Amino acid sequence: MRASLIQLTSGNEIAPNVETVSSMVREAADQGAVFVTTPETTHLMEMKRERVLAKTFGEQDDPGLAAFRALAADLGIWLHIGSLIIKVSADKLANRSFLISPKGEIAARYDKVHLFDVELGGGESYRESALYQAGDAAFVAKTDQANFGLSVCYDLRFPYLYRALAHAGANILLVPSAFTQPTGEAHWHTLLQARAIETGCFVLAAAQTGMHATGRSTFGHSLAIDPWGKIIADAGTEPGVTMVDLELNQVDKVRQQIPSLRHDRDITVQKINV
Repeated sequence: MRASLIQLTSGNEIAPNVETVSSMVREAADQGAVFVTTPETTHLMEMKRERVLAKTFGEQDDPGLAAFRALAADLGIWLHIGSLIIKVSADKLANRSFLISPKGEIAARYDKVHLFDVELGGGESYRESALYQAGDAAFVAKTDQANFGLSVCYDLRFPYLYRALAHAGANILLVPSAFTQPTGEAHWHTLLQARAIETGCFVLAAAQTGMHATGRSTFGHSLAIDPWGKIIADAGTEPGVTMVDLELNQVDKVRQQIPSLRHDRDITVQKINV
């Protein structure tokens, strides 16, 4: 399967982001991609509460989603929009992934389950739960190309999610992200390789990169990783289109070599006071 990862430096206005992404997706399709994935917060990178609430839409009215659905249908490809910021009430948002079919239909949705509430030091802090509504379900989308396990960014730090996706039939794990610079430098490559090794899945992680209009800096390095944990593509730190060919039969081969999914056991942990 020929796939493409789109790496972006999304700005704080929807229309120009949609135009940029659409051009890059067309470039990927021209190079033979049948599946294209984009990063978290593809069409809007906005941090201020009042501004993001003013700029976002409900799913039915979102102009970016409508444009991406039309684009997928025009190109006849599977298009995974890593996430869009979708308004779910007057004061709450969802960080929502969309898998769009070659007919332009929404084949799957996923709302980010684990929200990023953290103090990074140096005055940098994030409180996603103050504005975002967490999802409560995980999904594997079984298509004619592959079985995609859906996740978003901070989900990456919760291995039980990916184990569950693999047990549910996923052979490609999608991890669209906007990792911060310090956490990306420390953990990005290691965590993604670990998720591939633990599950025997391919991992495709499209990422935001560079300095955004909001002043936030993201790490980049969109990665494609094979089921053995080998990095087969690294997009570096510039926006662009990365192409990769996936031999999906590798999943079965690796899982035969290391059959850890078949060896899972329910374990009771006992606390011992000594």
